[in-house]
Amino acid sequence: MKKDQKKERYFFPAIFTCEKGKEIAVVFPDLDVATSGVDDADALLSARELLGITIFGLEEDGEDIPDPSPLSHIRTEENEMVALIDVYMPSIRMAQENRSVNRMVTLPAWLNAAALERDINFSQVLQEALKERIHA
Repeated sequence: MKKDQKKERYFFPAIFTCEKGKEIAVVFPDLDVATSGVDDADALLSARELLGITIFGLEEDGEDIPDPSPLSHIRTEENEMVALIDVYMPSIRMAQENRSVNRMVTLPAWLNAAALERDINFSQVLQEALKERIHA
C-alpha cells in the first residue's frame, strides 16, 4: 500500500509456533517482526500489539506497507499454525499521540522541598500549567 494512504484496519498472517515448555512464538513473515506469549491469549494480544506498533512505525517513517500474503501461501511445520491477525489503527494512532513522555525539569531546591512537603504531583501541575499557557 502507498505510504500516503492510511487504512483503518489491517489484516496480516502470523505463524504461531508451539513447543512444549516454551512460550508461543509469533512471527509476521510479511513484516519480518516477531513476539511471543506465555499462552494462547497472551500470544494473540502480543501479536496484535506488535502488528499495531509496526504498522504505525511504517506510517510515521513514510514507508510502504507491504501487502499481506494470502493465508493459502503460508507454509507451516508440524508445530506451527497460521492465524490472521487484525489491528484497528485509529486506536493505535490515538494511543501514540496521547502517550506520555518524560521531561527533565530544573527547580530551585527550596521550591522542590516545599512541593514535596505538600505532596504536590509535579507532572499534574506541569500539565495543567502548560495546558493553560497554550490554551488547550
